[in-house]
Amino acid sequence: MSAIRLLVLGAVRQHGRAHGYQVRNDLEYWGAHEWSHAKPGSIYHALKQMAKQGLLRAHDIAPSTVGGPPRTEYELTAAGETEYFALLRAALSQHDQKIDMLSAGIGFVVDLPRAEAVALLTERVRGLREWRGTVTGYYTPEGGTEQLGHIGEIMHMWVDAADSGAAWTQGLIERIEGGAYVFAGEGEPFVGVLAEGQENPYATTDAEDPGDGAGDGGAAEAR
Repeated sequence: MSAIRLLVLGAVRQHGRAHGYQVRNDLEYWGAHEWSHAKPGSIYHALKQMAKQGLLRAHDIAPSTVGGPPRTEYELTAAGETEYFALLRAALSQHDQKIDMLSAGIGFVVDLPRAEAVALLTERVRGLREWRGTVTGYYTPEGGTEQLGHIGEIMHMWVDAADSGAAWTQGLIERIEGGAYVFAGEGEPFVGVLAEGQENPYATTDAEDPGDGAGDGGAAEAR
């Protein structure tokens, strides 16, 4: 499952309609280029690929009167909306998601109703605890690693990862149940997007708008 699809769909959705440079700027503002494959080439490729797949609708926009390359603005189709929420729910509920997918899911968690977000995260905790049980069915951390030698450290690592993942998720559930954040249907949620022309303090040094002629790097992440 590709985090870049969720990130790009979610970023476009927050604007309603957005061109590639806006999406790239937002994802860099969130630091997604540091914890995911949301690099410029992957972002532009994902936009074009999902437009071909019918998940995004492309609108050709004429160049500005002050010059610059022509742009294409994108918006989610009905199929794109369905795909977005399917990816979001999977990101939050499946205990074996990669960290970039889980991070993307947390970034868009407020697009769901509060009760559903809690239910999905509760499912993640259940999955982590169940998976931990399968690991400790073969190996008990308290028994030491003598019988496995240094290979036992692998089991220690995964048990600790399950425990810390469950504890962090449970803490998030408690904060949400305690009233943190504004979720769907509750009012105007926090939207961490940059306004048109607003300077991005976290932009990469080469963050120039290449228009729609950007390269197709990162094709694998967009599929």
